[in-house]
Amino acid sequence: MNDTTHAMPVTTGRTGVWIFGARGSLATTVVAGAAAVAAGLAPAEGCAAELPDFRAAGLPPVDALVFGGHDVVGTALVEKAGRLVDGGVLPASLLPHVREALTTADREIRDGLPDGGAEPQARAAERLTADIAAFRERHGLARVVAVNLASTEPLPAADPAHASLDALEQALETRADVLPASSLYAYAAFRAGCAYVNFTPSAGACLPALEELARVTGLPHAGRDGKTGETLVKSALAPMFRQRALKVRSWSGSNLLGGGDGATLADPAAARSKTDSKQRSLEETLGHPVEGVVHIDNVPDMGEWKTAWNHISFEGFLGVRMTLQFTWQGCDSALAAPLVLDLARFAALAHARGEAGALPSLGFYFKSPVGSTEHNLTRQYEALRAWAVRPDAAPAVPR
Repeated sequence: MNDTTHAMPVTTGRTGVWIFGARGSLATTVVAGAAAVAAGLAPAEGCAAELPDFRAAGLPPVDALVFGGHDVVGTALVEKAGRLVDGGVLPASLLPHVREALTTADREIRDGLPDGGAEPQARAAERLTADIAAFRERHGLARVVAVNLASTEPLPAADPAHASLDALEQALETRADVLPASSLYAYAAFRAGCAYVNFTPSAGACLPALEELARVTGLPHAGRDGKTGETLVKSALAPMFRQRALKVRSWSGSNLLGGGDGATLADPAAARSKTDSKQRSLEETLGHPVEGVVHIDNVPDMGEWKTAWNHISFEGFLGVRMTLQFTWQGCDSALAAPLVLDLARFAALAHARGEAGALPSLGFYFKSPVGSTEHNLTRQYEALRAWAVRPDAAPAVPR
């Protein structure tokens, strides 16, 4: 294969981006940001897909993305965007220019999954699938990528119904509580013929039955838990210690955040999936267990902003003890929105190529990448670049 094989766009036609959690802060920032970038009102800062390394990949352009989704709240996107302006997340001068795009996307949002299992899951799956299929047909879309941005939920307990596709299908006919919401969304996405991205720590497609469904339907999926702040820094710093043969003795972190994420993660069961993924990625990078814990505290006053402080104790030559501390302060939605746009475009590329199952080369974007145990940010980037431009030359990603 020569270097120009993928110089022409592979993903021709418009691409749908169907968001679960479509009226949240992050989803609103994604839609507003895409409209601003498409209109030339703002640069695509934070979008790695716009780097020169990916010009030959054949990604769908941002202005070819069409948005819709599911949510359980009724707040209009324009109203949500106004709140984000008040919180300093979106520039006030931008809102008049993206109002139409927000209104258009808002018309494509349908009712999500209600709390409490009021709707039988088999019926809910049919409804969700039909909503996505109608969206694709209504807009004449070449393909649709479903992205989970809904609130984090506790990871499910082991269940025989999750072990195989046959067991899952049988359970859906007789039980009301087979799948957590994130996994039911993933099930509907695959049934609708969509690529799927799980940007949250929730289970999503990471159940054996759903991984099997992705393979048999020939659909790609990626996740879990977008890497936007503290863990992004860890995935760059931890390899430094390992490559310089400096023994990390302890690594502790404290996270303060508000907004919807802060409220959700105030539940210890919901927070556990995120703290576990943070610690696992660190230890897998360093190659040994590390003392220390990660705390996540809800501070409503912080709104859409978050602060992470880390203390690292390490040992150098002759056992000399030293420390490193860092503080990361950022706006969660502004950090995550360009990643969501990148992932939708890369997943669309994988779908257009006919790839099926987990996409380990997209691990660059995640704390707990499916299909991979690689957390070194530099290696992840190289794997992504090679896969996107020359899929046959992509380096092996540890599984």
